[in-house]
Amino acid sequence: MASILLLTSTIPGIKADNTMSDGIVYQDKHVRFTVVTDGLMRMEYSPDGKFINDKSLVAVCRNYPAAAAEVKEDGQNIIVSTSKMTLRYKKNSGAFKSDNLFIESSGNIKPFKWCPGTEQKNNLLGTTRTLDQWDGPDIMKKGEDGKRHPVPGKLDKGLLARDGWTLIDDSKNFLFDNNPDMEWVKTRKVKKGAQDWYFMAYGNDYKTALKDFTTLAGKIPLPPRYAFGYWWSRWWAYSEHEFKQLIKDFEDYRIPLEVLVIDMDWHYTDEAHGGWTGWTWNEWLFPNHRKFLNYLRDKNLKVTLNLHPASGIKKFEAAYPDVARENGIDPSSEKDVEWVTSDKRFVNSVFKNILNPMTDEGVTFWWLDWQQDLYDSKIDSLSNTWWLNYTFFTKMAKERKVRPMLYHRWGGLGNHRYQIGFSGDNYVTWKSLDFLPWFTATASNVCYGFWSHDLGGHYMAAGDTVTNPELYIRSMQFGTYAPIMRTHSNKNARLVKEPWNFDRNTLNAIRDAIQSRYELVPYIYTMARKSHDTSVSICRPMYYDYPENDEAYAMKNQYMFGDRMIVMPVTSPGVDGFSEIEVWLPEGDWYEKATGTMLHGGKTYKRKFALDETPVYIKSGSIIPLHAEKEKTLRRNDAPIAFTIYPGESDSFMLYEDNGDDQKYDNEHAFTEVSSNRNHNMLTFTISARKGTYADMPASRRFEIRIPATARPLKVKVDGIESQYSYDPTQLCCIIKIPEKSCDIERTVEVTLPEGSEIADGTIGNMKRFVEAFGGLKNIYAKLRVNSDFGPMATIYEALEYYPERNSELISQFNSRYARIHEIVKEQEMSDKARNWFLKKLGIEQDPDNLK
Repeated sequence: MASILLLTSTIPGIKADNTMSDGIVYQDKHVRFTVVTDGLMRMEYSPDGKFINDKSLVAVCRNYPAAAAEVKEDGQNIIVSTSKMTLRYKKNSGAFKSDNLFIESSGNIKPFKWCPGTEQKNNLLGTTRTLDQWDGPDIMKKGEDGKRHPVPGKLDKGLLARDGWTLIDDSKNFLFDNNPDMEWVKTRKVKKGAQDWYFMAYGNDYKTALKDFTTLAGKIPLPPRYAFGYWWSRWWAYSEHEFKQLIKDFEDYRIPLEVLVIDMDWHYTDEAHGGWTGWTWNEWLFPNHRKFLNYLRDKNLKVTLNLHPASGIKKFEAAYPDVARENGIDPSSEKDVEWVTSDKRFVNSVFKNILNPMTDEGVTFWWLDWQQDLYDSKIDSLSNTWWLNYTFFTKMAKERKVRPMLYHRWGGLGNHRYQIGFSGDNYVTWKSLDFLPWFTATASNVCYGFWSHDLGGHYMAAGDTVTNPELYIRSMQFGTYAPIMRTHSNKNARLVKEPWNFDRNTLNAIRDAIQSRYELVPYIYTMARKSHDTSVSICRPMYYDYPENDEAYAMKNQYMFGDRMIVMPVTSPGVDGFSEIEVWLPEGDWYEKATGTMLHGGKTYKRKFALDETPVYIKSGSIIPLHAEKEKTLRRNDAPIAFTIYPGESDSFMLYEDNGDDQKYDNEHAFTEVSSNRNHNMLTFTISARKGTYADMPASRRFEIRIPATARPLKVKVDGIESQYSYDPTQLCCIIKIPEKSCDIERTVEVTLPEGSEIADGTIGNMKRFVEAFGGLKNIYAKLRVNSDFGPMATIYEALEYYPERNSELISQFNSRYARIHEIVKEQEMSDKARNWFLKKLGIEQDPDNLK
């Protein structure tokens, strides 16, 4: 028996001929083998000959695109071969064990041999349910002395390993009941000794392994676009008036805000009304919650409410009489309606009488904060977290037109279908921040690619009394390049997160981090769509792309952010205003965004960054789509897009668009391919005609082209017509505005550059640091009188703006002077204290020749 190889299209938005089959390639009385993909095989042993065709909580797909497989019998063995593995099973030999079942690699993948009982030695790990009480990699547990002490935490195993194979034992997992209205959990009824295994063969092709898994376990859903904006959350007894003032402050300080998280004080929290669990709006704080929700809607804010549902529905809740009656309880008895996650009637009743009416009033999605019993009270071993995630997400998908989204904890394998993750209450420490990048990227090993963290930390560490501004800034900069950007903290008056409650420099750095996040959304959203299509998360370990390099495994804190960026967040305090990081750059050239420096890959660097700088490395030549304007909301479908073309060779990019918040994105979306071609001093940029359609799709859009780290062009043509451009001296960036026209036509930009136009040598960073240091120097030496070398360096931006014809000359002069910076600073009149301070602000070592 053999199946046919399916050829699938690799062009986004073009559907392949999805020839589907059940994948079964061999079956006898007790054994069945199913080829899910050429790298994933299902192996079943049934003592009574009854095989499982129902979906399990992990394996929700039972029909697959056809994959090539060959089945042979050699008299004694059944042999199933694909392009990646060969399975041998000794016919009629019973349950799978080490002497009757063997799998070895085939084709070009990394070699391995496996049989039941083989130990996997190099699992790359996955994630864990929660980081509650974690301080970095340690859990702070109370000892007999009443104090908290660190105990090493552990992550669950993931789907990937350097061994090149993974076994998933699904033998005891729960099943779905195939109810067409809404599938519900049922216990697997099989004879003792039944085996239901999935074997993954991938060598070090980790990306394909994840795609194979989701072929079986379902795709990673695409969150709504608003999820990638900034979320404000604080556990605080806000009144409606305070929330309105908070929102006004965000507006006044020009800080965009997308999601308002209202913690548990939205409901009554006094003991007489249930404490943690509550379902009725607190009218003492919100006199008319419907009008408040209308106000938030008018502000273009999405709203989520915190739910702690474990105590069920009690007599004082407004919806109690209806919920009680529908669950067989006489309301006059005032008996609690117990929370039972597995009770379908009860869950339907809660949605009908409580949650759906709140949705109709304006609540966008739910923060489901389950912290109680791990397992259901009625069905033994059914994870409350897992099943709550399924029920809430699925109910929202079925009962609403907008895209479902959930904000909860990791429930285990298969929970990648119900995102966003809430990682829990970690500590406000550098140790915690240092743990988060690795933790976030490693979660992609179980396809859980949308963790949301309490940026800046939740609990102050023992002995801390104030919020550390530097730690908060670095946390927010990590948040710019994290799956979700959300701040949160506990009820502690000393732990403040409002940006305007800090000094001006801290406020500016936090605002810049948030605004940078909004600028990046076109790139982030395109990469999120790619996660849906390929199963590769936005934040992912380096070894996905560079599996042969040991550095990709050793450099734990750096990660790929989409296809074209490496991020290495600063996670330790700086010295003299600069933090040093160590980053490994793979083969090729990488543009250091903060300083404008092109670095050659294949080596490890130590680099310094000021407090307002983030270590981000962009693959040379990359095209990165950005929002061209400072967006206040992600609600718009027609926001102007700026394509930034970084120094390097030619590139192309496929920009993704959809409605942003509907459930039709699999079939209703659009792609716009853009490409850059460099030929000597000529750069040609093409925006192809958009392909596809979706609801509320704009007919036209404004575009920009940005070319940073370059000299001023000699000539610019847009659609064959010579055009003007502007020039940003701070980024040495040419900006070309393309007149708005229909997206259905091709647009072309031709840029003629002078010879040697690329300026990716760190000039951008040197100019920035000098100008900023000069601005603060007078606070150290107020009598400053500049000389002819020192003064012009402080006005380089203005000179570049006022004298465009001298662009190359001015940059050359600045660089020549900067190369002599110790000499120039020494000759400039100022105190030794001021000289030392100034050099430190530049991130430069002191001159060994007596510069004290």
